[in-house]
Amino acid sequence: MNAHRQGTARLLVVVLAIALGAALTTVAAPAQARGKVAYLTLDDGPSRHTPAVLKVLRKQGATATFFQLGSERRRYPRAAAAIRRQGSNIGNHTYGHRKLTSLRSAAVRREVRGGPPSRCVRPPYGATNARVRTVIASMGKRSVLWSADSRDWTRPGVDAIVRNSLKGLHNGSIILMHDGGGDRSQTVRALPKLITALKKRGYAVWALPYC
Repeated sequence: MNAHRQGTARLLVVVLAIALGAALTTVAAPAQARGKVAYLTLDDGPSRHTPAVLKVLRKQGATATFFQLGSERRRYPRAAAAIRRQGSNIGNHTYGHRKLTSLRSAAVRREVRGGPPSRCVRPPYGATNARVRTVIASMGKRSVLWSADSRDWTRPGVDAIVRNSLKGLHNGSIILMHDGGGDRSQTVRALPKLITALKKRGYAVWALPYC
């Protein structure tokens, strides 16, 4: 009887493991399952504009990676939980948005440690070099830049933000936008237009899966 029960238990474990493995595969690779993907990223937050960005993402069925500053997280302590509830994720944009290439390695580490917990770091201004990348890698993190710059920080208008974001579009594009650092009302208005344009081109819009 005991042997029978043990055999049945082992069988149930195997069946559950197979089912769970299939489920994990489905969740881990939604972009690959759906074809082309563009990765949306937003820097310099959180800010008063972050809730509006999340509202757009929720309505559009999209997610994004928010590269946040440690200094701003103190001002908006509830933002991180709201981002994760929406299905998006968080990257590290350091503590105070300092140019890492101008800092000694110890100071680079302090800036990164002061940012939010994440497997990804985006150096402010995109300023990086071999030394900075080595320091970030030594902390068990991945440096992430971008392939398309919306230039929304210049406030060029909603249509220009969309056009800039679509330049050089390809499968795996990483689009740079901002939800902090100033008036981002144009970014909020551009987002639904951009996501709609990406979907019409056959792209899913997701957060970076490795952050």
